[in-house]
Amino acid sequence: MELPWLGEHCSERACKQLDFLPLKCDACGEVFCKDHIRYDDHKCNSAYKKNVQVPVCPLCNTPIPVQKGEIPDVVVGAHMDKDCKYNPAQQKRVRKLIFTNKCLKPGCKRKEMMKVLCEQCGANFCIKHRHPLDHDCKGSSHPTSKA
Repeated sequence: MELPWLGEHCSERACKQLDFLPLKCDACGEVFCKDHIRYDDHKCNSAYKKNVQVPVCPLCNTPIPVQKGEIPDVVVGAHMDKDCKYNPAQQKRVRKLIFTNKCLKPGCKRKEMMKVLCEQCGANFCIKHRHPLDHDCKGSSHPTSKA
């Protein structure tokens, strides 16, 4: 071997591969090859220090702290029952403020965030009825596209 001081051996007992680009585990501090760097791959005893996941409430998007030994689903459920700040009435109000451009096609009740004006008649329509053939346009004698 020409350069014996380069690289390090993997700390995994079954591996001991000489790796020239070894990786150091941020939890236990030992050196591993690319095949054993994950916490589960080398059965890291210190993984609990780093491998922490914080559940988020699906309604209000608030991170929910979970103590060691608690089940995240139970804690999030308790938050949703007691402390959750989600207000469905507030969400509907925001939706009403954003979607204000009503489609002028008779019978259509869709609303869009932005105005979608027909190039021929100048009226506002939803995405589905934006083309002249889709809303029986009266703006010119013949529609320019059959989209």
